[in-house]
Amino acid sequence: MIDDQTKPTVGFIGLGIMGGPMASNLQKAGYQVVVNDSRREAADPHVQAGAIWADTPREVASQSEVIFSCLPTITAIEAVALGDDGIIEGIRRGHVYFEMSTNSPEIVQRLHAAFASRDAYMLDAPISGGAKGAQRGRLGIFVGGDKTAFQRYKAVLKVMGDRPIHVGAVGAGLITKLVHNCASQTTQAAIAEVFVLGVKAGAEPLALWEAIRQGSIGRRRTFDGLIDQFLPAQYEPPQAALKIIHKDMTIATGVARALGVPMRMANLALADIQEAMNRGWTERDCRSVMLLPQERVGVQIKADPNDIKAVLDRDPAAQSDTRYGNDG
Repeated sequence: MIDDQTKPTVGFIGLGIMGGPMASNLQKAGYQVVVNDSRREAADPHVQAGAIWADTPREVASQSEVIFSCLPTITAIEAVALGDDGIIEGIRRGHVYFEMSTNSPEIVQRLHAAFASRDAYMLDAPISGGAKGAQRGRLGIFVGGDKTAFQRYKAVLKVMGDRPIHVGAVGAGLITKLVHNCASQTTQAAIAEVFVLGVKAGAEPLALWEAIRQGSIGRRRTFDGLIDQFLPAQYEPPQAALKIIHKDMTIATGVARALGVPMRMANLALADIQEAMNRGWTERDCRSVMLLPQERVGVQIKADPNDIKAVLDRDPAAQSDTRYGNDG
């Protein structure tokens, strides 16, 4: 069990929209954090708060007991983990590396084998909860790999996300994230499509949304995903960039093809994501893809944020909501 006397030095690589707040939460919890990012300026707030800057991932690993990386591309993951100045060149025997990005099953297995050859542990630990969840420490963290290593650093994980869960052998964390993202993206596509149908048929968006929330699916807060971008038509600044979801869905549907699993809705969702990418929306919020079905039928959905808040005041979001839940 980790206490103030036994808190490990933590390495964190990748200080972007998700990684930056996660590293900050570690610092606030009293952990000494060693940081690295491809952009030196991204580390400035962390260094000012007491973090140690390391010039390379190798230096991060050599100074840390446990290392986390949160990176945007597979190329970056490979370079950070396995490059000449990568984590693998600095990690010590028995130490643990959690890779928190969404990558591919092949990369996960390659990383696992490479670190095992150095008598170190690599666990895949992709995250879910968005930028606000990262800021509030309210993330789902899906961990695959050695369970003892997971238990050893569960307290560290819980600083960054309130719901870390060990889901099985190495690779299981990634598969869980891919299943989650496929469900999320496919459900999102279906909801946007049928919601636009209701508006096209004459329903008022806010009233329709409030009513649907009282149905069996709505009571499970499925439609609370419409609050932040879709209903108010606010897609900037991005909570998660469209290009990241494009990567995740491309990987997920590729895994499905390899296994011979039909993914009709997921592929339809990916087709819309690709259309949005082709329009140059790569840096926009991933939910900007929900504008496409509106454009196809000439509908514009935009509710007043104050009216949305009034609905939530009458009927609050679930406590587990990453943005609106009760911290108590």
